[in-house]
Amino acid sequence: MIKITLPDGAVKEVEKGTTPFSIAQSISQGLARNVISAKFNDTTVETTTPLTEDGRLTLYTWNDDEGKKAFWHSSSHVVAQALEELYPDIKLTIGPAIENGFYYDVDFGDETISEKDFPKIEKKALEIARGKHDYKMRSVSKADALSYYKEQGNEYKVELIENLDDGTITFCDHSTFTDLCRGGHIPNTGIIKAIKLLSVAGAYWRGDENNTQLTRVYGISFPKQKELTEYLQLLEEAKKRDHRKLGKELELFTFSQKVGQGLPLWLPNGAALRERLEQFLKKAQKKAGYEMVVTPHIGQKELYVTSGHYAKYGEDSFQPIHTPKEDEEFLLKPMNCPHHCEIYNSQPFSYKDLPKRYAEFGTVYRYEQSGELHGLTRVRGFTQDDAHIFCTTEQLNDEFKNVIDLTLYVLNSLGFEDFTAQVSVRDLNNPEKYIGNTDDWEKAEQAIIDAAEEKGLNYVIESGEAAFYGPKLDFMIKDALGRNWQLGTIQVDYNLPKRFDLTYKGSDNELHRPVMIHRAPFGSMERFVALLLEHTGGNFPLWLIPTQAIVLPVSEKHEKYAEKVLNSLENHEIRALIDNRNETVGKKIREAELKKIPFMIIVGEQEEESASLSVRRHGGEDLGSLSVDTFSDLVTTEINSTLKSF
Repeated sequence: MIKITLPDGAVKEVEKGTTPFSIAQSISQGLARNVISAKFNDTTVETTTPLTEDGRLTLYTWNDDEGKKAFWHSSSHVVAQALEELYPDIKLTIGPAIENGFYYDVDFGDETISEKDFPKIEKKALEIARGKHDYKMRSVSKADALSYYKEQGNEYKVELIENLDDGTITFCDHSTFTDLCRGGHIPNTGIIKAIKLLSVAGAYWRGDENNTQLTRVYGISFPKQKELTEYLQLLEEAKKRDHRKLGKELELFTFSQKVGQGLPLWLPNGAALRERLEQFLKKAQKKAGYEMVVTPHIGQKELYVTSGHYAKYGEDSFQPIHTPKEDEEFLLKPMNCPHHCEIYNSQPFSYKDLPKRYAEFGTVYRYEQSGELHGLTRVRGFTQDDAHIFCTTEQLNDEFKNVIDLTLYVLNSLGFEDFTAQVSVRDLNNPEKYIGNTDDWEKAEQAIIDAAEEKGLNYVIESGEAAFYGPKLDFMIKDALGRNWQLGTIQVDYNLPKRFDLTYKGSDNELHRPVMIHRAPFGSMERFVALLLEHTGGNFPLWLIPTQAIVLPVSEKHEKYAEKVLNSLENHEIRALIDNRNETVGKKIREAELKKIPFMIIVGEQEEESASLSVRRHGGEDLGSLSVDTFSDLVTTEINSTLKSF
């Protein structure tokens, strides 16, 4: 007999060889009908895997993220089989689950596919799925695995197998299909009721630009057709909200091939939006005791060697800048924190001076491969709302909680109210990924958990998501389309103060090491603006939007009154413009709607005679005839309802 511990702490004693599915049956028939995946002692297993030792078991259904992962990975096998049957000469490589759906990278050789081929591939995949074929895992020796794929002429699978140890190699079989696979499948293909291919793209083998370019086929699947229909409707809405589309329509930013990929150019409207966001945070930071600093865009290579960033990211970042002086190398700044450490190091501090809070809107540069660039969400140059707090161990808890308060203020002021706090800790199975000693990591992780609990945050702990130098608290935001994004982040770091030999004099007149908190409520201005665009659909909060109102004179003879209205609005600190083009009012309204301007103020003969405004809200609501003072009060009330003082 073996003992199986369930997530609620209950222990079941079962016969050795019992499967997760059998354990689900022993709990309830309803669970057994819905269980599609399982994890045993932190390893993903099949529901049919015999359990042979004591351990912890978690059962997953479609409603769990891990369940979806198994479902979509299993679906990638079905699509791969369909592709092989339709295109016999292709070579399959890898087909993982991703956040929404799956992809399979394929070498099509002389064949090409496009979206017009999707219906026949989907039809074939659904035919296979309806066969209710069981997914069966089997161990294969390295020699046999190599022989199998060499016979197929699949050099990609051969390369993967050559990097595996004998005794760790498994194949997955279903129907007439076999694939090299580590596992994590649903019980059978019949559970898959709906499959949709979404797009094709180019992808280099193993992400290396020097390797063969493959065809990446993206897809998604569901256990019910209704869920696919709902998802496709959501995709259509997402297309309308795509920040690249809205950014162009609202004239916020652009890109230029001459300037370079992944380097956004902010247009006047976008620059005004950024400036307002910066001033909003600077005002709150000043109240919270931060001091603004400015650091250069480059630094000597040795700076990033000291911090550890060069060892972690150097090979994948922009290459060193060489000066006329022999052996002198600089790097484009990948992080602001090493510079802030040197600012701290520029003078001695005592415990009475701490905490020191340095803040900067600092632009950093990281080389992302061209295939990974995506609008403002993945760029090569971006500005972080970075700050670093240097404090004593005794101050750490209060300082961390104060940063939580500031982050929540930022998110709530911008309408991001649905979020989960994620405590991102080390992966204990891969200690080589991190710098520093175990004691410091344990102290830092516990400090974050304590602060999250004291602030009453709804938090989860995620192993392996920590930064290389310290654990962090990430704010995972759910947007208007139900998608999850990581925005604000707060990190505790005992390592960089050691690496830069940062000290302060304690009350005992001895030198002590400060603790460092890294903090960025926005994350990066570029990514934050992109997510805010998609979350709001371009309808920014009234306090933030560059143009709050547009004055539309009915005809040329009303332009003088329109100018008078504009001056009055500006005196009330309302940001407004006049559209005095020789166009109909109807056309001006339609264009103002497209530009998401919150208020349209129509002025004609009647308004001029009564010294009033005819106000129309974005979306079509007619607010009627208002005085400038009444309209100003309306704007002020709406702003105050969303923008509170920190």
